[in-house]
Amino acid sequence: MVAVSQSAGRGLLTAGLDVGTTSVKAVAVDGEGRVVARSRRPSRLVVGPGRFEHDALSTWWQAPRLVLADVAAAAGASGAGELASVAVSAMMPSVGAVDAAGRPTGPGLLYGDGRGVPAGGGRPGGGDPTASDEMARLAGWVAADAPGADGYWPAQGVANASLGGRGVIDLASAFAAGPLYDGSGWSGDVCASAGLSVAQLPAVAVFGEQVGQVAPDVLGGVAGVRREVALAAGSVDGLCEQLVAGAVEDGDVLVMLGSTLVVWLCVPGWPSVRPGLWRVPHLVGGKAMVGGASNAGGMWVDWADRVLRPSAGSGPEGASPEASWPDARGDGNLRPGGVPVWWPWAKGERVPWHDPALRVSLAGADLSQGPEALRRAALEATGFVVRNICEQAAASGTPVKRYIVTGGGTANVAWLHALADVLGAPVLPLAVREGAALGAAYLARMALGLERSMDDAVRWVRWSRPVEPDPGWSCAVDERYHLWLAGLPAVPAPTGPEG
Repeated sequence: MVAVSQSAGRGLLTAGLDVGTTSVKAVAVDGEGRVVARSRRPSRLVVGPGRFEHDALSTWWQAPRLVLADVAAAAGASGAGELASVAVSAMMPSVGAVDAAGRPTGPGLLYGDGRGVPAGGGRPGGGDPTASDEMARLAGWVAADAPGADGYWPAQGVANASLGGRGVIDLASAFAAGPLYDGSGWSGDVCASAGLSVAQLPAVAVFGEQVGQVAPDVLGGVAGVRREVALAAGSVDGLCEQLVAGAVEDGDVLVMLGSTLVVWLCVPGWPSVRPGLWRVPHLVGGKAMVGGASNAGGMWVDWADRVLRPSAGSGPEGASPEASWPDARGDGNLRPGGVPVWWPWAKGERVPWHDPALRVSLAGADLSQGPEALRRAALEATGFVVRNICEQAAASGTPVKRYIVTGGGTANVAWLHALADVLGAPVLPLAVREGAALGAAYLARMALGLERSMDDAVRWVRWSRPVEPDPGWSCAVDERYHLWLAGLPAVPAPTGPEG
């Protein structure tokens, strides 16, 4: 799927790619962050008992080439400008075996795959991605399954090798690999314990650093492309999304509605946090983000939709949280009090439990309710997770002031309405759904020397009109939230350093 805007004048363009769970996306943008072309290709995702993986050859190697060529050709044909640089964003952790060229030779294991979970369950470090050994466990499984491979790389490293011939990931993605990266480089001891060597992991660069050039065969013959297109180090998807979201004030909440739900409260300093929550540095100095990731995102919403309407799809391949359901709140057959309650754990839960064994539960359903009530309940469940994470994060001393929503789920109007109703406050959607790709495109400008600081990305922030809560739903939704809270399991005691 390719779309082109005619609104931006001719000039220097950069592209950002996002290798996501359910799709690989690309945008081409001008110097003010206006999208002039976009493309999306579905990821090939395999989900089964204990399995959560990509067809890495298709999704990590081939799709980045295709979406980049799509936006370069579309932008060139429209006269929007000349493509000069590109950067890749991707989720973490992920890992697959690669050959000497960086081409995958097997599946790409993803975060949450059962092969990255300790035998006793749970996640060391309270689930903090910089403390968890999930990446090392996944890499160890791949190394045992494909011994002697030339490398064991995350998705970003494979995509960069496909585009420019060099396997490289950025510094933030390396830190997200947990103990495998010790702050100064790959840890020889941790690598050895996982059954691989430092030489089998990709190079590490600072985001925004030029790491090569796009290979001629990727964009060969495409009009409107420089002879030499720079390849920049992008970053982990969450950082790229944060870069252009505008959640910079104390009390701002960034809600990322992607395949995974991610919730961050912006706080001053480096406060203590509740067990099970994550705490990471903010891009703005002197601030932190408290919250973390949940499985109650687009994968959950898509699963609920397929269960309630099997003809909508036969499986997770190509699933997308961008599908926009009718606004169930406006359905004449739906009453505010006629909605059941879901606990949205179709694939376990992350923050704050970090328990892959948790499963879906439903309460309050009866024969008077149809699919529209169950769909609305599925969307409210995401809101319950957001509200709960925010309430726990606010215990650090910073009250919530506003909610900023990003990701493909912003196209789902019913989802935004449900969030606003549960939170009892307006939600402010980012105008560009491909936030991670947009942030990567900004980093691509840094490689050209066109931007000197990530702080300046604030000028790219554009929001759509706020979605307001409906007062007629507030009481019923609040009652359901407290019923949901009463059904939650206890949060286990931390098993490692505080996150």
